Amino acid sequence: MRRRAFAAVAVASVVSLAGCGSPAQSPNADRGSAAGTRIDTPAAEADADRVTWNVPYGEPTSLDPLKSYNYPENEVLSNLCESLMRINPDFSITPGLAESVDHPTPTTWTYNLRKGVRFWDGQEMTADDVVFSLKRHLDPAEGSFWAADMLTGNIASVEKTGDLQVTVTLKTPDVVINDYLATPLGAVTQAAFTQQAGAGFGTPDKGVMCTGPFQLTSWEKGSRIKLSRNDAYWDRTLKAKAKEFDFRFITDPATLTNALKTGEIDGTYDVPTDAVDQLSNATNGTLYLGRSLQMVAVIGTGEGPFADPRLRTALLMATDREAIGKTVFAGTAAPLRSVIPPGSYSYGSAAYEEAYDKLPPTTVDIEGAKKLVEEAGRPSGPITIAYPSERRVYEDLLAEVQSAGKKIGLDIQPKGVPSARYGAFFSDAEARKGYSGFMTTNYFDVAEPLAFLRNRIDPGAPENYDNFSDPEVTALLGQASAESDDAKRAELTARIETKYMATTPWLPIVAPSTRLFMNSRITGAPASFVYLYYPWAASVGSAK
Repeated sequence: MRRRAFAAVAVASVVSLAGCGSPAQSPNADRGSAAGTRIDTPAAEADADRVTWNVPYGEPTSLDPLKSYNYPENEVLSNLCESLMRINPDFSITPGLAESVDHPTPTTWTYNLRKGVRFWDGQEMTADDVVFSLKRHLDPAEGSFWAADMLTGNIASVEKTGDLQVTVTLKTPDVVINDYLATPLGAVTQAAFTQQAGAGFGTPDKGVMCTGPFQLTSWEKGSRIKLSRNDAYWDRTLKAKAKEFDFRFITDPATLTNALKTGEIDGTYDVPTDAVDQLSNATNGTLYLGRSLQMVAVIGTGEGPFADPRLRTALLMATDREAIGKTVFAGTAAPLRSVIPPGSYSYGSAAYEEAYDKLPPTTVDIEGAKKLVEEAGRPSGPITIAYPSERRVYEDLLAEVQSAGKKIGLDIQPKGVPSARYGAFFSDAEARKGYSGFMTTNYFDVAEPLAFLRNRIDPGAPENYDNFSDPEVTALLGQASAESDDAKRAELTARIETKYMATTPWLPIVAPSTRLFMNSRITGAPASFVYLYYPWAASVGSAK
């Protein structure tokens, strides 16, 4: 069962939040990042003995790539287990454990593996390890969180076709699969170790065996995960700068802020929004805002009065998304027109920007919203929207949404749900019963809008929560998936986006920046939203 995280997150340069006034806007002023497009931070000057880093969404539940489909797991795993392809800080996709890729037919992808890559125990990575790792996702008994993705059902076979070659054959053409092999779907673990560990693979007791720039030293359940540098790492350009990396799991925003200010914690991604003002003025470190692939949205469940797209659209029209970005997110988020945030694509910018600019603007339109409510008929009961009760940022955001609803005759009722139960909203229809919507901070795995839309639009798709169905859109999805020409695929995907947003199954609120804080003694972490699948910790070292 797959999950998508619900935490609050962030696109940009070193923070400067002075003067959050409301300058006159052009019609397309809401196209662009929240505070810039920063990708990196100053390079490390030397090695560091130890870096203590926080994972703000808590401790991983597993380090098995099959079970890594959320923030905590992937933030750690990305430095341990590598994939056939690699997503880079600029969101481009290049070969990883594969040295090159061939695409001889529309349904065939051939991966030529790097020679001499070794696991931490010194054993050389083979084509058999790769075939084993990919096939685990296809075995229902393994329970891969990635198996519910639209991609895996289209894989016809995974075969060793040479000493250092693996071929993936698809049932139907799909250009997205190659990019997704930069995620844990394409991660390679040692077959012998994985089989011997059995059900314990990826747990504190058994650990994992991979090829990354760090190796797992210890996992003290409930306390910390320690990594040590892999001095035999194959990619010398990404040899780890830190000898040891110590992950902690502070989830309380106030406690984390204090730990960053005192130096107990050296760094963290996903800086709490409440801490932005304090940390932007910190004397012992720097708060960076970087390019992101994230969005904050209200997801419609298809239940209750919110099942009417006119009411969803009306609420979106009445909500002051710009104010939410400036106040709730302390100026680190930009208002959104679409579930495809500006800059969340690595190709076809012209087509995506043109489509975005034609969507209704984020300016508040109370009178227009009232007309839609009158047309749909004012609901007699409340519209209940769930959020994780521990996350104050959602409570503040929904207070703004509630106020907007009141102005147009809609009774919006936010309802907090404990985080321990909230994850079920993303995978269990029973958990969503009685709710018209629920909050998410969702993200693109790769900078491919088609992949994001497909998993939310296709009939039966895992995140098509309100059962969106449109035969024309389904046909366009098929065409786009088979289109290898980037410009043509962008045009098709932009058409899909326009049709999807016309019914507003998801209410896009803001695009938050990637918020990163590092103590002055360290530097080098990528500033962009790449830390879930890229070995980001390898670049972190001493600033002096």
